[in-house]
Amino acid sequence: MGTGGDAATRSALCLAGRVVNDVLSFFVFSILDLVDVILCIVFKLIDYAVEAEWNPCYCSSATDKVTSSGKILVSENGGSKVVCLFSRKLQLEDISDTLYSRPSLVSEVSKCTVRELRRLKMERAAGMVAVARRRAAAVRSAAAANGSTTTTFTINSTIVEMLQGKIGGQQSLPVPRWSDCDCGTCTSWTSSAKDSLFVRAEGPKDREAKEDVLFIHGFISSSLFWTETVFPNFSEEAKSRYRLIAVDLLGFGRSPKPTDSLYTLREHVDMIERSVLEPYKVKQFHIVAHSLGCILALALAVKYPGAVKSLTLLAPPYFPVPKGEQGTQFVLRKVAPRRLWPPISFGASVACWYEHISRMACVVLCKNHRLWEFAVKQITRNRVRTFLMDGFFCHTHNAAWHTLHNIICGSAGKMDGYLDAVRSQLSCDVTVFHGRDDELLPVECSLAVQSKIPRAQVKVIEKKDHLTIVVGRQKAFAGELEEIWGNTKG
Repeated sequence: MGTGGDAATRSALCLAGRVVNDVLSFFVFSILDLVDVILCIVFKLIDYAVEAEWNPCYCSSATDKVTSSGKILVSENGGSKVVCLFSRKLQLEDISDTLYSRPSLVSEVSKCTVRELRRLKMERAAGMVAVARRRAAAVRSAAAANGSTTTTFTINSTIVEMLQGKIGGQQSLPVPRWSDCDCGTCTSWTSSAKDSLFVRAEGPKDREAKEDVLFIHGFISSSLFWTETVFPNFSEEAKSRYRLIAVDLLGFGRSPKPTDSLYTLREHVDMIERSVLEPYKVKQFHIVAHSLGCILALALAVKYPGAVKSLTLLAPPYFPVPKGEQGTQFVLRKVAPRRLWPPISFGASVACWYEHISRMACVVLCKNHRLWEFAVKQITRNRVRTFLMDGFFCHTHNAAWHTLHNIICGSAGKMDGYLDAVRSQLSCDVTVFHGRDDELLPVECSLAVQSKIPRAQVKVIEKKDHLTIVVGRQKAFAGELEEIWGNTKG
C-alpha cells in the first residue's frame, strides 16, 4: 500500500508540475511575443540610423509568388516583374518556411481551441457528419485540381530581398554590422581566404596519413569542441595513422560570416567540400559529427557513398514526422516547445521563435564576448577552460538564425531520405552516441535513427547530456572512436 501511495503522490506532483509549467510558459512566451515586436521596431530604427537602410526581417507576412521554373514574381506599382532566382549555390527547397511562419503563442492556442470546439460541436451534432464529409471531399477534389495546374507558390518577401541582392551582385551589408563583434577573432576571415572555412588539421601529412577523419561540430560551437577535448586524448598510434580534420562551419568560429548568406544546407556542404575534401585531397574518410553537424554528415555521406568509411553521430536531431504533419513546423515544435522548463528548452525556444530577441542576445553576449570571457576568467581564476565559450560567442545572429532554421528545421523532409540512402546505398559502419540525460534532443532521436538503419549501433551513455556526451569523458570517447575506426573493413 505504501508503494502504491508513493507512486500516486509522485504522479500527482508530476501532473501539478506540468500544469504549472504550461501556465507559466503561456504567460512568459505571450510577453516575449510582444517584446519581439517592440524590438523589431527598435532594430529597424537603429539599422537605418547606423547603416542608412532598413534591414529586412521575417516579421512581415508579405509574400511573393515563385514559379515552378524558379523565377520570382515581384509585385511593383500595381504590376509585376520576373526576377531569376536560382544560382549555383541556392535552391528554393533549401529555405525553411519556419523563418517566416512562426505564429505567436496566443494565436496558436486560440486556433487550437477553436478547432477543438468545432470538433466537439460536430461530434454532438450527428447530422453534421455527412456535411463535413462532403466538404472534405470537395476540398480534396479542389486540391487535386489545383495540384495539376498550379505553377506557383509563395515565399516571404524578405527572402526575395536578400536573394535579389545576392544574385544581382549588389553591395553586401558592412562586415561586420554594427550589432556584430569587430574583434580580430571574429573578423579574421576578412583578411584571409573569404571563400574557405577555417580548418584545424592534426596528424601526418596527406601522403603519410593512412586515413582521414572529418569532425563536424554542432550549433553555436566550433572546431574547438573537438580539438580541445578528444584530439589531445588520442593514442600516439592513432595520431600517426589518422589525419584529424576539424572545421569551423560557415558562420561560426573563425570561418567566414557573410551577411548576405542564407546559410542553407547546400551552402554548408559546398563550403566543406571546398575547404576540406578538395584542398586536402580527401578520397576516403571517417565522419564524426555532433548534433546539427549530424545532418551535414548525413548529407555528405549520401553525396559520397563510396568514400565514407564510418559514420559516428552524436545526439542526431532526427524527429520522424507523422503522416499529415508539416515537417518543418513539426521539428520546430519538437526542438523548441516554448516551455520554461527545462532551461535548455527555454533557451532553444527563444532562439528559434524570436528573431529580434535572439539578435538582442547576440548584441549583449556575442558583441561583448571579450568582456564576458574576462569576467569568467576572473571569477574562476583560470580554473575553467573557456573553449566552449569561444565557440558559443563566435558567430553572428544572421548566421545562427538562418543555420538553425534552414538546417535543423529545413532538413525535416530530407532526413528520411538520407537515412534510407545510408541504409541501402552505404556499407559503412554507423555508430550513434546519445546522453541519457539529454534534455534538448531526447534519446528517442537516436533510437529513431536505428529504426531507419537497423545495422546502426546505438550507445546510450548514462548520466550524460547534450555536451557531456563528449566534454568530461573525452579520453573514453577518444578510445571508443579508435575502436570504431580500427574495426572498419577495407
